[in-house]
Amino acid sequence: MPDLLLRNVRVVPLSPRAEVPAGVVDVLVTDGVVSAVGEGLSRPDGVEDYDAGGRWLVPGLWDAHTHLGQWTLKASRLDLHGTRSPAEALARVAAAARASDGQRDPGEAIVGMGHSAGTWDRWGTVSELDSVTGGIPAILVNHDFHHAWLNTAALDALDLPRRDDMVQETEWYQVYPEVLERFESAGSTPAAYRRMLQRTAALGVVGMTDFEVGIRLDDWRSRWASGCDLVRVRVATYADQLDEAIAEGLRTGDPLLPGDDRLTMGPLKIISDGSLGTRTAWCCDPYADDPDSCGAPNQSPDELHGLLGKARAAGLDVATHAIGDRAVSEALAAYAATGARGSIEHAQLVRREDLSLMAALGIVASVQPAHILDDREMTEDLWPGREDRCFATRWMLDEGVRMVLGSDAPVAPLDPWLAIAAAVGRSRDGNEPWHPEQALTVQEALAASVDGQPTVAAGSRGDLAVLDIDPLTASVRELAAIADGGVALTVVGGRIAHRSA
Repeated sequence: MPDLLLRNVRVVPLSPRAEVPAGVVDVLVTDGVVSAVGEGLSRPDGVEDYDAGGRWLVPGLWDAHTHLGQWTLKASRLDLHGTRSPAEALARVAAAARASDGQRDPGEAIVGMGHSAGTWDRWGTVSELDSVTGGIPAILVNHDFHHAWLNTAALDALDLPRRDDMVQETEWYQVYPEVLERFESAGSTPAAYRRMLQRTAALGVVGMTDFEVGIRLDDWRSRWASGCDLVRVRVATYADQLDEAIAEGLRTGDPLLPGDDRLTMGPLKIISDGSLGTRTAWCCDPYADDPDSCGAPNQSPDELHGLLGKARAAGLDVATHAIGDRAVSEALAAYAATGARGSIEHAQLVRREDLSLMAALGIVASVQPAHILDDREMTEDLWPGREDRCFATRWMLDEGVRMVLGSDAPVAPLDPWLAIAAAVGRSRDGNEPWHPEQALTVQEALAASVDGQPTVAAGSRGDLAVLDIDPLTASVRELAAIADGGVALTVVGGRIAHRSA
C-alpha cells in the first residue's frame, strides 16, 4: 500500500462525542492505514505529501447501493427523465429515431431510461411505441428498473412473447443481461467504466456496493485488470449465480483478486418485492388507486427462507430489497428464522415495531434519501396516510438501527452529497421539507455515508476525502454543491484517486 502525508487539515467529527484536534494537523497514512495524527509530523523518506491548506478532512464516502453497469450506460442512453406522459416520451423517441435515420446499424436499438411511468395518468402501449420506431428495436427502462417499455421489434429480438403492455419484474430482470449483450456492449467497456469511476472519485467516493443485474465476478476481475481499480467495489451476486460464488469458496468480504482488498465479494442480493411506481411493492394495506391490490412478493416464504439459509451457510451476507412494509416485515422474519446477516435495501415504507426488530437482529437499513425528492408526490397519491413512515430515518436511528446511505444509481444520481442533503433537508426547489420530523442532522447523515468508519484518527482506514468547506456548518444547498468541485482530494488505501486542479 502506498504511504501519504496530508498536511494542514481540519478533522471533521462524525459524532458529538468525537474528540478532534482544535486546529490544523497533519495525517500520515502508512500501508493503507492512518498511522499518526498530529502537528508537524515528519515526512518519512519517499512519502508523498499534500498540503491541504486548512481544508476539512472526512473519511472517504461510500455509496451503499449502486447499479454501476446502468450508471455507466446512462451517458449513452436516450434521456427520458422528466417526461410527464407517454406522449412526451414517445416524442423524444421519435426524435431520436429521426436523428439516426439511415445511420443506425442493422439490429442497433434505441435504449432509453429515466421516465417514471408511475407518475403518468396511464402506461404507454407497445403499439404506440411501434408507431414511432417501426422496425428499430426500442427498449425504454423505467427509472426504478422494475419494468421496461419494449416495442415489438425488441420483444421479437429478445424472444419475449408479444404483448401490448410492459415487461415487468422477474421477466425483465431475466432478459436484461441479453439486452446488455445484444444492444449495449459498446457502452460497457472498461474505458467507459474507468471514466465513470474517475467522476465518482471526484465526489470524494472511495467505495461502492455494485448490485448490477446479470454481471459475473469475472466481469469485475477483468475490468480491474484493465484499469478500473480506482475505488473499492463490493460485488453482489444474485440467486442465479449464487452457486458459482459458493463453488469458489467466497465469503462476503473476501478479495476477488489475491492481495487486493479493494475488490471484494459482496452480499447475495434478493429482490423480495417490487416498487412504488409499478404498484408492486408489497404492503400491508391496499394502494389508493387499486383497492384490490397490496402489491406482491417475488418469492414464497419458503423460497425466501431457503435463499437466506443457503447464503448464511456459505458465509455470505444478504441484501434484501424490500420497499413495502409487508415486504420489510417478511424479510425480517426470514432473517430471524435463518440467522442470516445483512441488510434491508430501501426500507421505504416501514412500521416502527419492525425497526426495533431490525435493531435487535443487527440488520442494516440501506436507504437512498434522494428518492424522497422523486417519490414525494407519488407517495402521497398511492400511500395516503402512510407518508409519515416513509424514509423513516429518524425512527431508524432512535430505534438503534445501523443505517447506511446510497443512491440506487441510476435511479438517482451517484452523488453522496445529494443523498446527504436530501436526508437533512427532505426537500427540493424551495418546497417545505417533507415530514421534517424524520430528518437527520448533517453529522448523522455523514456518519451513515462512510462505511462505518470513525472520525479520522490513528488506526482508521486510509480512505479519505479533503473538502473545501466544513460540511457540519454548511447549508443544505451548500452540501449538495460539494459535488460541483468541492472535493480537493480523494484517497483510497493511501493512493490518490482524485486531485483537483
